[in-house]
Amino acid sequence: MKIKKSGIGILLMILLVFAGCSTEAKDKSPVISGTKGVESSNTRNASQKDTQETVKEIDPIEEQINSMTLKEKIGQMVIVGLEGYKTDENAMMMIKTYHVGGFILFGRNVEDPDQLLALINSLKTINSESKAPLFISVDEEGGRISRMPDEINKLPSNEAIGRINKSDFSYKIGNLLAEELSLFGFNMDFAPVLDIFSNPKNSVIGDRSFGPDAGIVSRLGTQTMKGIREGGVIPVVKHFPGHGDTLIDSHVGLPSVDYDMERLAGFELVPFKEAIDNQAEAVMVAHILLKKIDPEYPATLSKTVITDVLRNQLNFKGVVITDDMTMGAIVENYDIGDAAVKSVNAGSDIVLVCHEHKNRISVLEALLNAADNGVISEKRVNESVYRILKLKNEYRLKDNIIDSIDIESINNKISTVLKAYK
Repeated sequence: MKIKKSGIGILLMILLVFAGCSTEAKDKSPVISGTKGVESSNTRNASQKDTQETVKEIDPIEEQINSMTLKEKIGQMVIVGLEGYKTDENAMMMIKTYHVGGFILFGRNVEDPDQLLALINSLKTINSESKAPLFISVDEEGGRISRMPDEINKLPSNEAIGRINKSDFSYKIGNLLAEELSLFGFNMDFAPVLDIFSNPKNSVIGDRSFGPDAGIVSRLGTQTMKGIREGGVIPVVKHFPGHGDTLIDSHVGLPSVDYDMERLAGFELVPFKEAIDNQAEAVMVAHILLKKIDPEYPATLSKTVITDVLRNQLNFKGVVITDDMTMGAIVENYDIGDAAVKSVNAGSDIVLVCHEHKNRISVLEALLNAADNGVISEKRVNESVYRILKLKNEYRLKDNIIDSIDIESINNKISTVLKAYK
């Protein structure tokens, strides 16, 4: 009896030991596993958060802006012209002293292909030590508005493209525009024209428009814009908010229109909205007085037009560039320096100053003084410079030198496209 009880007792003790081990394992396993899981998750989340914050904090464009002087920032906000076929002391001053963001070339700067290439290479070489590459820009629309050397085959006007009215043709013309410009080192084209030719008496637009129909101008203009962009050149659509129904040439005086927002939204703004919806990156604003929208200032100086309409209503996030501030619409009515300051405070990012060295100095000095005195806020300057540098980065602009050009190749391409659509 004792032996039996003893055997049972031993058996019970063994079972209790195993049960205890099993319980201990069950109790501890979830705790250990759970603890490790929490620690792993917390560590991972913290790591992700740190990475996200690091990515968010390190913005190379902001870092670039922080490294720039006020003079360098203001310089980026101005594109200037120059005289003659070669760089001179004035051009050197624009780059070395004022750090301008770019140049615009005209027929007065073009003698032949070799000279044009040498001029652009020279500007890039002088700028090679600057903190940002140059915009090398031009009005190359096709038709009568062309700065290409005579050796390059001519492209048709927008009016001629509008008569053919084929989207693929318009796109190919844009692509050809980009290719011929890239040959010489241009990287920005003030085209396409999105003005609707609604007034036959309008001499400044005329055959530069795709026509009198808003739908055709929208469709063909957007395709030309895409062709230029995909050819590696920055397209700048113009002339916002629409120069098609004006009688006065803004090169001479200040044109005005009586349209209200309802009319503009339903007609003049249609092509610009289409372009913006298709990722337009730069818009040129015209010197036009919209008397029912801003009776005091032309569009280039109007916060209502640039900020309220273009930025807020049309949701444009890109670079706003003025038309040439040396045109009669401005210089006959304003001090050019004051006008430049008003334009920047209205929302413009780049002020275009095409003619006369004294005008370029006046604009640059006025902007510098206004920024230094707080008339233009640091925040406002940085907003524009950020957009400008972002655009240059997106197109991977560099002040690279081009050794030679192949005129025959581009002429053959132009001929092939034009023959296909005759």
